[in-house]
Amino acid sequence: MKGLIQRVNHARVTVDGETVGEIGRGILLLLGVEKGDNEATADKLLHKIAGYRIFPDDEGRMNLSLADTGGELLIVSQFTLVADTRKGMRPGFSRGASPADGERLYNYFTEQAKQRLKRIATGRFGANMQVTLENDGPVTFMLEAEPAN
Repeated sequence: MKGLIQRVNHARVTVDGETVGEIGRGILLLLGVEKGDNEATADKLLHKIAGYRIFPDDEGRMNLSLADTGGELLIVSQFTLVADTRKGMRPGFSRGASPADGERLYNYFTEQAKQRLKRIATGRFGANMQVTLENDGPVTFMLEAEPAN
């Protein structure tokens, strides 16, 4: 499971011109689900995202996490994150989970995030979404969690 996180001042996702998810200061998460991922993988990645220290402390150092700051989280499904881009000029998607497994784990991840963090917003799984954000920094990291054996 992969998560591209961006520290944002605000972010919004729309579908067909309708805002379906919006946050203020926090993290925009683009979430990709791979074959073999499961609930334990999702739990590992959520733990990492909630605790990853990318927000500034009083001295301006990246020492605070989303959980520390009470920041908001916008979760957007993004199957293209798991594309194989090592060869050729066209991405391959054989690493991605099936649409059914991807949606199930996206929904699981979202429900777990709602239990753990204060403010959660989401995109719409499988929809053509437009994402607008103001990246703060810019600060962007790719986080990964491996499936349990």
